Amino acid sequence: MRALIRAISRNIATEVSIAKLAKEAELDTDNLSAQTARKYMDQLSQIFVLQELPAWSTHIRSNVRQRVSPKWFFCDPSLATAALSLSSDKLLKDLNTLGYLFEALAIRDLRVYAHALDGEVFHYRDETGLEVDAIIELRDGKWLPCEIKLGGDQSIKEGIANLIKLRDKVVESKSQDMVGMCIITAGKESYTLPESGVHIIALSHLFIDN
Repeated sequence: MRALIRAISRNIATEVSIAKLAKEAELDTDNLSAQTARKYMDQLSQIFVLQELPAWSTHIRSNVRQRVSPKWFFCDPSLATAALSLSSDKLLKDLNTLGYLFEALAIRDLRVYAHALDGEVFHYRDETGLEVDAIIELRDGKWLPCEIKLGGDQSIKEGIANLIKLRDKVVESKSQDMVGMCIITAGKESYTLPESGVHIIALSHLFIDN
């Protein structure tokens, strides 16, 4: 179980097969089949340690095929840092890993807020490589695509481009249900870009107004 948790931690916020996770875990233990790994992951999900982020399914204008593999997240991203013995100093020297862990943190918070509105959170990726980190969808069909970025002008520009590409790919009836576009950042400021209407939101500014 510890070996599997470490394997999940190394692949957090990515589309990874259970067979690949089992193979990685074998590096730390004797033998772990994909079937056993699946049972362990089910058990971790039942005790609210692990959560699956399913792929978003919607109508796309073109014949591009959507990926349907889930992403895996711990309910508390700090479990991944503990499993990999990561300190703040180590993470600051490895921005790639820090980015995945920041995504995990943002997904955790978005799930909390979405569930309060009786909504769900998904991710999107298709065979062209277009990926959007989070899609919040409510029961009435309203939806909000979100990209999750640590920050930086170039990173934010890439996120905006992805959001616009997704907006332009969905059928007209679905695009009419889109309530906005957001980029969640690790910055300290939140604002709206007038030219695109994309909301740039600091993760620390998300809250539920009681």
